[in-house]
Amino acid sequence: MNNVKSLNKWANAHTYLPVDVLRMALGVFLFMKGVYFVSNIQYLVDLISPIEKIGGGMFLLHYIAPAHLVGGILIFFGLLTRWAIIAQLPILICAIIINFMGFMHHQNLLLALLSLGVCVFFLIYGSGKNSADYFFKMEQ
Repeated sequence: MNNVKSLNKWANAHTYLPVDVLRMALGVFLFMKGVYFVSNIQYLVDLISPIEKIGGGMFLLHYIAPAHLVGGILIFFGLLTRWAIIAQLPILICAIIINFMGFMHHQNLLLALLSLGVCVFFLIYGSGKNSADYFFKMEQ
């Protein structure tokens, strides 16, 4: 807990508008991916087909899209950002692994790597000064 407080203090002292815009763009991207997966469920089924033999395929179908939808909204507003990103990490790591197990989609691999990198950055950095977390913390 002490580490999180020190990270938040550092992030709030070094916050910049482009970093907040990047957080918002990540939230919009994840939300739009969730909408795309909900509207094209067969595409999602085809994506996770290389790991279907392991089991839990139905769980993955019901976890990926809602996690992207809800996580994207939370990340956009900066509300519970670290928790929302922790929910995204397994999805993004599996997206990278799936590209190596099945047919290689270079664009999907690049998007997954970029999203994972930005998520890890915000997992460490936090939501920043222009966020709902900061607003609610100041209201106390």
